[in-house]
Amino acid sequence: MAEDSYDEECDYLFKAVLIGDSAVGKSNLLSRFSKDEFRFDSKPTIGVEFAYRNVQVGDKIIKAQIWDTAGQERFRAITSSYYRGALGALLIYDVTRRTTFENIKKWLFELREFANPDIVVVLVGNKSDLRQSREVEEAEGKTLAEAEGLYFLETSALENVNVEEAFLVMIGRIHEVVSQRIALDNKSNGVATAHVNGNGTVLPAGKEIVNIHEVTATQPLSSTRNCCFQ
Repeated sequence: MAEDSYDEECDYLFKAVLIGDSAVGKSNLLSRFSKDEFRFDSKPTIGVEFAYRNVQVGDKIIKAQIWDTAGQERFRAITSSYYRGALGALLIYDVTRRTTFENIKKWLFELREFANPDIVVVLVGNKSDLRQSREVEEAEGKTLAEAEGLYFLETSALENVNVEEAFLVMIGRIHEVVSQRIALDNKSNGVATAHVNGNGTVLPAGKEIVNIHEVTATQPLSSTRNCCFQ
């Protein structure tokens, strides 16, 4: 990640996480989203990695900080810190490996145990390009998403299908929730000239680092047409 990528002007910094079994394609989804790259020789993630991507939603520039972690059990000790402050999550399985889909319930349990219950979650069935090897039908993913109250998309990091859409749905809904909260705060307190975050740091108005504890319950995003990349 280039250092100046972090320093670019933005209105908000949102943290989101990628979760799911090992080798479901989390790292390639992140690489496709952040750098428009796909690596055939991608190696398992060790510990935690993250990348940034600037996204324009309406008239606001949002810096999305996306965290990627290993799906292997031996790295689960980092769980609580990994979820801390996350506003959104992509919950990913591999459509060619049914076990990764069956483990979604386990990941949901962990997410609900360690993350704020208001986190925006998108269920993602990845590797949709491997049509001949499919073990999980799209309808199964939709059914699970509806039962758990999640958004749902099938993606292909290789063919770059629905990758941007998955991230944009998540980021767009986070922005909607945060905007609603700020509007309520301004209505109650008048237009703020500065913001004090949870650590007591004063930030200029409109330059807020938003924490999960500052947002309210989520509802499905009606449209992603107002989201675009910078």
